[in-house]
Amino acid sequence: MNLSDQIDPVARCNHSFEELTMSAITLSKQLGAGGEEIARLVSEMLRYRYFDKQQIVEAARASGLSREQVVDYSEDHYEAQNFLSRLFGGGARPVKTVSVRQEDSKGNITLSEETLDEVQSVALIQSAVRAAYDAGDIVIVGRGGQSILQEMPDVLHVRVVAPMGVRISRLQKREGWTVEEAEQQIIRHDRATSEYLGRFFGVRWDDPDLYHFVLNTGKLSIDGAAQIIVDAVVQLRASIAG
Repeated sequence: MNLSDQIDPVARCNHSFEELTMSAITLSKQLGAGGEEIARLVSEMLRYRYFDKQQIVEAARASGLSREQVVDYSEDHYEAQNFLSRLFGGGARPVKTVSVRQEDSKGNITLSEETLDEVQSVALIQSAVRAAYDAGDIVIVGRGGQSILQEMPDVLHVRVVAPMGVRISRLQKREGWTVEEAEQQIIRHDRATSEYLGRFFGVRWDDPDLYHFVLNTGKLSIDGAAQIIVDAVVQLRASIAG
């Protein structure tokens, strides 16, 4: 059995509505809009876990991968396809070569090398996001969470945006970039994120129907945005308990 067979990209969580409490928050962010800061603050305020590499490691163990071999193939690590790839429909690109550990029914362990491509790497992320949702009480930033968990009634979906000028200014302060460098990074990241979600999840990143609401941090402080999310969680939890 190869790695792609072991990761089920279309598996669904199976909870009855009566069992649900508030389980997760997905947060989609523009680069420089303050989404990660908001997500970490919300995690602290609600005492939720923050989705990180550990959740991916746990999901990967079932596929025979070690911590060192885990691939966090999120939109932050995705490079948009070039013109020729888009024109001629280039297939899934290789991401990483890993050693896969497998054990047969007699307990014999074998190691084999396998090259993970984009589709397999994204499937691993999907598996990790669903496992994190099953565990509950978690904030998931990016990684297609708004699509993977779209049908779950106990998940709050939020998008964080800001005007270009605000994003450039924040990146200048945080990264020490020039205006031109910050603008180019924003353009590159926005394009990569949009293509990532379109290719692997079949959704438009800016589709408002994916989210409960959109927060503009050009008009809201980080603290204010975090508080709105916390208040929304309380309301959604009450409506589910209903």
